[in-house]
Amino acid sequence: MHPSLVPADSIWTWTQADGSSLQVAWQCHADTPEAAHDSTIPALVLVHGFGASSNHWRHNLPVLGKQTRTYALDLIGFGASDQPQALLPGDRPALEQADRSQALVYSFDLWGKEVADFCNAVVKSPVLLVGNSIGGVVALRAAQLLEEHCKGVVLIDCAQRLMDDKQLASQPAWMAWIRPLLKTLVSQRWLSSTLFRNAARPRVIKSVLKQAYPSGDNVDDQLVELLYKPTQRPGAAEAFRGFINLFDDYLAPDLLDNMQQPVDLIWGQKDPWEPVAEAQEWAKRFNCIKSLEILTKSGHCPHDENPEQVNKILIEILKKFN
Repeated sequence: MHPSLVPADSIWTWTQADGSSLQVAWQCHADTPEAAHDSTIPALVLVHGFGASSNHWRHNLPVLGKQTRTYALDLIGFGASDQPQALLPGDRPALEQADRSQALVYSFDLWGKEVADFCNAVVKSPVLLVGNSIGGVVALRAAQLLEEHCKGVVLIDCAQRLMDDKQLASQPAWMAWIRPLLKTLVSQRWLSSTLFRNAARPRVIKSVLKQAYPSGDNVDDQLVELLYKPTQRPGAAEAFRGFINLFDDYLAPDLLDNMQQPVDLIWGQKDPWEPVAEAQEWAKRFNCIKSLEILTKSGHCPHDENPEQVNKILIEILKKFN
């Protein structure tokens, strides 16, 4: 018998407004009757970052599931969830009607609604959302949609999305000159597919992980495989194309500025991509942020690089709801 009291490695059929459906992979851990049935403690819903999946919470799900029902799902385009063709504005005239019906716009609205609808349809209780990297932006958007059904959000090295058009003022002056060409190039499927194929190799993945995990802890064959395996699915390059063309979408500060729920931050001090200084600025700037925990030896994914400390912090945050 599986130790979880709730089905793990399951598929949820997410029905869209137009009647079409998408298959979402998810898993849940709840190792004790108290964790499975105590309605006073919110369920945890873990949202992974770019290129990852629910399995990236491998060191968190079993531990946190002893405290409360703990879910993780694969965002559309990633892991074992559906990977539809990416639909960009310039694609619309070129696609046949049949192709358009099988395509969608990858966006934070899409993923935020996925998480919010998952919480309403599967979790069916108040939730605490936890997001890493772009999963943090997704969690903030989902929290807005869930309103009072979301009790709080924890951001772990939240993505700052420096390539968004709204960030242009913070970029070097030469970026304004090359940006139109850059946007035209990355919208081309031949180029995005080539970039994806070059990146989706175990050797390259391991090299990126060495940057993301500066301590080297938990960079093992299992991690490389769980990131590599979904890239070999037929639609994987489409999710990559959809994401790298998100030049005008939600930024975390815009969402934080209107956040009604409490937000806690966990950040790796050695994150090579999302500076901890930005997290410190957010903590001063936004009233919704209640705490900032800086992990001195961790990088971009402290929940997997340093799971013992992150699990401890998350359990302390959960205690606020007792």
